[in-house]
Amino acid sequence: MKTIENNWQTKNQLIDLLCELVEIPSVTHSSGEIEIAEYVEKKLRQLPYFQDHQEYLKLHTTEDDRKFVTALVKKGTNEKKTIVLVSHFDVVDVEDYGSWKEFAFNPKKLTELFYNNKEKMSEEVQKDLQNGEWLFGRGTMDMKCGLTLHMSLIEEACSGAFDGNLLLVTVCDEEVNSVGMRNAAPILLEMAEKHDLEYRACLNSEPMFARYPGDENSYIYSGSIGKVLAGFLCYGKETHVGEPFSGLNGNYMASQLTCELELNTDYCEVIEGEVTPPPTNLIQKDLKKEYNVQIPHRAVTLFNLFIMEQSMDAITKKLQTSAQKVARKIEQGYETRATHFSTLENSTAKKVNVNVFNFDELLNYAIKTYGKEKVDQIQQHIVSNRGKKDDRDVSIQLVDELSILCKELSPMIVLFFAPPYYPAVCSRNHPRIRTVVDQVIEYAKDEYNLVLKKQNYFAGLSDLSYVGLEKPASELGSLISNMPLWEKGYSVPLDDLEKLNIPVLNLGPVGKDAHKWTERLDVNNAFDELREMLTFTINQLLRKD
Repeated sequence: MKTIENNWQTKNQLIDLLCELVEIPSVTHSSGEIEIAEYVEKKLRQLPYFQDHQEYLKLHTTEDDRKFVTALVKKGTNEKKTIVLVSHFDVVDVEDYGSWKEFAFNPKKLTELFYNNKEKMSEEVQKDLQNGEWLFGRGTMDMKCGLTLHMSLIEEACSGAFDGNLLLVTVCDEEVNSVGMRNAAPILLEMAEKHDLEYRACLNSEPMFARYPGDENSYIYSGSIGKVLAGFLCYGKETHVGEPFSGLNGNYMASQLTCELELNTDYCEVIEGEVTPPPTNLIQKDLKKEYNVQIPHRAVTLFNLFIMEQSMDAITKKLQTSAQKVARKIEQGYETRATHFSTLENSTAKKVNVNVFNFDELLNYAIKTYGKEKVDQIQQHIVSNRGKKDDRDVSIQLVDELSILCKELSPMIVLFFAPPYYPAVCSRNHPRIRTVVDQVIEYAKDEYNLVLKKQNYFAGLSDLSYVGLEKPASELGSLISNMPLWEKGYSVPLDDLEKLNIPVLNLGPVGKDAHKWTERLDVNNAFDELREMLTFTINQLLRKD
């Protein structure tokens, strides 16, 4: 057997590589996000294996001109068994670092600042600073450590260490819309056909996420939670502020929906003791373009909704029921207040009737009433002139403009879905994954006295959502038909995901405070224990069933 190229194998080497990656400020949608893809490709290209097999290392371009990297190491020309290593290299911004912002991408300097200012830190951070070895900085745990470890595994594979193939896939945009992984899915299919690969598992190394405040447990995940972004466009009735009972305020309507859905545990799903977090609001605003004394009669509110095994039809029906409940509450609240006001002014109380529609119902009404040509013209104009608007804003505008066109239906609440959509995936019942999870748990206990707990779903959202589908694409009709931007700038390659259908596993480092200025990585866990555990995991995944 060849000796391993010793660039990224020791703890110090891995720390240095991680720091190099973190020092590239790869905030999603920044130039650094492209720079780091090119840097990773360049670093891998220096390995002798990829100098001899140049065709196995590629820098790919996404639909929006960003980059992702694939690197295949084959055991031999006839070897089919392949483990896919998935990671992302984009990070969230660093505004939360305040006066330390300039050091957010300098892990060694930032870590020194933390250790030199222990007394100014929270109790939890102080506790960590006194115990173990921690590295601070944006992306140290989420998830450039995972990428660092995967590059180390690829280097190990170059020596012929594994009884099978390794395929590294590291992508952009995981933190926003997962453009990178959605573009990578068809590439995985192409590579499987071109190189005769059989994907045995997709291994991600996202960091472990605490299930509750103060959770010190360590986890191994056999799946990744799903997500939809549910929106409600509220179209009331315009009026002057001096005659509020002649109209209906969109902000009032939206606020009632937020009160109904925010932290509503009726939406929580429980699978084998694991619970999805309840819905929470991500966007709420009126749609007035300027200040004046007309009430804001149009408003929108969007909610993050996690999924494990619920069908999209069930979710849509539940959201419809909530919207109908809120519509009745708005009508009753309006009538009560209008009646009381009428006694003060000795006038006749007015009533309102609030309709509830799905987006597809509004769209079909618009086409039937105003013609397909008119509706297409509106939609094409919005999409063609979106400029720098993100997918949420464009989705809202598509619903808003159709609501304006069909204002005779108002007051109304229109249910729709905005990007991104993350399918839930779980391999807890897959024989190979189930066996390997048990083996890794035993190995961690025997070798490191580390207790790993099984978790069915990684709760932080991950790109594992785009390597398979738990439910047939045909069952996603209620999502697709009610997502205004579907195939108009956003889509998920559902057919490709059905064909891929790769079993999934997530084993990552111990870290804390993802997306916070105190983000940190447990270096000893990452580059001593976990590094060896990943080699063990891959060997077990490649064994015959």
